[in-house]
Amino acid sequence: MEKTYNPTSIEQALYQRWEEAGYFKPHGDTSKQAYSIVIPPPNVTGSLHMGHAFQDTIMDTFIRCERMKGKNTLWQVGTDHAGIATQMVVERKIAAEENKTKHDYGREAFIDKIWEWKAESGGNITRQLRRLGASVDWERERFTMDDGLSNATKEVFVRLYEDDLIYRGKRLVNWDPKLHTAISDLEVENKDKKGFMWHFRYPLANGVKTADGKDYIVVATTRPETVLGDTGVAVNPEDPRYKDLIGKEILLPLVNRLIPIVADEHADMEKGTGCVKITPAHDFNDYEVGKRHQLPMINILTLNADIRDNAEVFTTTGEPSDVYSTELPGQFKGMERFAARKAVVAELDALGLLEEIKDHDLTVPYGDRGGVVIEPMLTDQWYVRTAPLAAPAVKAVEDGEIQFVPKQYENMYFAWMRDVQDWCISRQLWWGHRIPAWYDNDGNVYVGRDEDEVRAQNNLAPVVVLRQDDDVLDTWFSSALWTFGTMGWPEKTQDLSTFHPTDVLVSGFDIIFFWVARMIMMTMHFVKDEDGKSQVPFKTVYMTGLIRDENGDKMSKSKGNVLDPIDMIDGIGLEELVEKRCGNMMQPKLAAKIEKATRKTFENGIEPYGTDALRFTLAAMASTGRDINWDMKRLEGYRNFCNKLWNASRYVLMNTEDQDCGFAPDAELEYSLADRWIESQFELAAKDFNTHIENFRLDMAANTLYEFIWNQFCDWYLELTKPILWKGTEAKQRATRRTLITVLEKTLRLAHPVLPFITESIWQSVKPLVDGVEGDTIMTQALPQFNADNLDETAVADIEWVKQFITCIRNLRAEYDIAPSVALSVMLKADATDTARLQANLNVLSSLAKLEEIKVLAEGDTQVDGKDIPACATALVGKSTLMIPMAGLIDKDAELARLDKESVRIQGEIKRIEGKLNNQGFVAKAPEAVVAAERGKLEGYQDTLVKLEEQKATIAAL
Repeated sequence: MEKTYNPTSIEQALYQRWEEAGYFKPHGDTSKQAYSIVIPPPNVTGSLHMGHAFQDTIMDTFIRCERMKGKNTLWQVGTDHAGIATQMVVERKIAAEENKTKHDYGREAFIDKIWEWKAESGGNITRQLRRLGASVDWERERFTMDDGLSNATKEVFVRLYEDDLIYRGKRLVNWDPKLHTAISDLEVENKDKKGFMWHFRYPLANGVKTADGKDYIVVATTRPETVLGDTGVAVNPEDPRYKDLIGKEILLPLVNRLIPIVADEHADMEKGTGCVKITPAHDFNDYEVGKRHQLPMINILTLNADIRDNAEVFTTTGEPSDVYSTELPGQFKGMERFAARKAVVAELDALGLLEEIKDHDLTVPYGDRGGVVIEPMLTDQWYVRTAPLAAPAVKAVEDGEIQFVPKQYENMYFAWMRDVQDWCISRQLWWGHRIPAWYDNDGNVYVGRDEDEVRAQNNLAPVVVLRQDDDVLDTWFSSALWTFGTMGWPEKTQDLSTFHPTDVLVSGFDIIFFWVARMIMMTMHFVKDEDGKSQVPFKTVYMTGLIRDENGDKMSKSKGNVLDPIDMIDGIGLEELVEKRCGNMMQPKLAAKIEKATRKTFENGIEPYGTDALRFTLAAMASTGRDINWDMKRLEGYRNFCNKLWNASRYVLMNTEDQDCGFAPDAELEYSLADRWIESQFELAAKDFNTHIENFRLDMAANTLYEFIWNQFCDWYLELTKPILWKGTEAKQRATRRTLITVLEKTLRLAHPVLPFITESIWQSVKPLVDGVEGDTIMTQALPQFNADNLDETAVADIEWVKQFITCIRNLRAEYDIAPSVALSVMLKADATDTARLQANLNVLSSLAKLEEIKVLAEGDTQVDGKDIPACATALVGKSTLMIPMAGLIDKDAELARLDKESVRIQGEIKRIEGKLNNQGFVAKAPEAVVAAERGKLEGYQDTLVKLEEQKATIAAL
């Protein structure tokens, strides 16, 4: 082994060797239990972010554990074609390099251009996955638009259509006016904005008046341009102000349209004026009100979100209607929506119908890709009837076939699924799975696997011209087939029978509905077992939280607080980091702010920490379902932990290589108390680690490893071996060497799922020294399991007493500033049990605690060597009292002066922090995590001050 731990020198070479040797593939022995996980397919355009690193660490830990248990394991890898994102990347590329648009290419040529881009640049995220140590089966890598998954997607669409579970209809969708496509709710980013609420007078028709004699009612809106599309006004049926107006009509200003006043609980009596204008074609809530009251839908906007030359009028079911005129006021035609907003307000004001304008806090929906305000738009789209699919999917969770971890996420799942809406599955893009539907010149629709099948099934003559639907399927549609589509469905493959259903799905709570629920619905509809029972896609859904920055804020490029996992593995200089975060920002002020924060937080850039340290940090923070505030200090601490394991392993190898480690059949072995203790501690650690993994508590599993490796093995056991290796008998030395190397080898296996690289590297040096250990890689060795036969509870109790004795001596030295080099004479008031422990471990205690003499006193003794017991510093060791005579060890006056000086310093710190916390401006403006940290510091200083006063009292009494 190299003298210094250097992850950069070992990680990439090790991964390449693993991959080339095929260690990640299932072993194929179907007599052994199978275990499988599918990776949530990252976008092919993407690069690894902290969420990926977090989830992939969790999945890799699970898969490595089960592989080491001998199971036939498959971690299925692949990427998603990411319809909008990929098309945008390539559109920007051809615009920048060729000054062309997709229309210059045409559909087929442009799609060829995207495939070209994928071949050249689409593998970035899979290269990064390798850097994380992800032990996926790369030979089975899939892509949501490869031939197999394309065929599966087409098959699912056709079968759902045949089952009357897919239909085409005119309904309201989130419309991106820039990208000209419908988008899902997940692709809508809601932003808080300052805006206005306009109050307009709507004249009552036919001479009707309100209860207080007015010939108008007042409605409030944040979108005045939609006045042109109103088809009703809603009032609460219980509102006494408007009860008599229900069923009457309004003469809608600007368009002179007669629209009804309807009774609907959507109108809140306590909110605004109590009257709500209803525009079913341009608002999701209004759309539902319109359906309840059979109000026509009037579309006033083009797909660019400009005012149309003529409106489109439809019935509630989306059929063309002539109930209202399509005429729109000429002065607004062709106007951009926000310009039309101002013009409509001005016109209503000129007509004397503007009652008032109030400041109003708005939540405005933006497209996360297009970056413009989303418009609810009435368009023709394809839909899945989800209610029939949702029923068995709900039952599967109710019956426990699928478990959510943490369990409370079942409630979120049920809330969505028990009130499920039909799913819009079409997108107005070129890149994606093109919808397998064709139209003839009469507008008839035919669905089939290809045009030949459509013609054959419908007896269409060759002269009938067919045109395929231009739309593609929502990316979530194909990814909903991920578990079974990647395993060869619709064919009945060996992979499907072996690895489906999968065992665990690791996902974020934000896509429970968009992905998790849809996978359950699709899988249960299409995949059946031998008895015809619906299969679930996975048995457990493990929900992770989000990784936030150190202040608890969500990481985003706009905030400049994103951390790249690869930067933490390899390191990055400050200037490069600043350029990465701010280089492409269009807003100079924001860029300057982010640059300043970056330079302050990372004044020396980010040093290389290596993959294992990053993985261990992520695992140690993986409390189920909770968001995580990232902490660079913890990453640094766990890099030190890896370094500690490396150095401890070097110590073991230096004391065992070319030495007799007691593996000969006739070897004489005399195991020390420490040897028996560390074997017991290892068994307890193995028990806890496996229990925590089974319970999906990676944080507790990582903490178990940390506690055993750092505190038990490195800090205590290695120290306890030194007196034996230096002065023990040959039989004791032989036994200790054997224990050192065998416990280290087992420890490396236990830690391997979380720390794959460092454990493999060390194990290759350890393996030749341990009798019976064979194999080329640690990852196919057995994961240690608890063995009660190796548990020696007496040894555990005795060593805990030894540790406490030594710790008390060290603490008293620190407390009273006694140098570690000063040999101490101590006394112990002990019972028979502790006296026996003392005698059995005298050499170890004298060596590790640096003791010159230990005298044992009985419980009632008041004298030692015929003299009164002198003034002592004391501590409890189990049931015994440890005493250190202080005379001659410290300068009483000097020590009191030192303690007084330290007390003054601590009091100053307390005053400073109290001043901060009493400043309401600081408490109100500082991030919650910063305020909590200051409170924690205050408590720590207050505790220290109490201890200082206690020390002063003890020393003053000497």
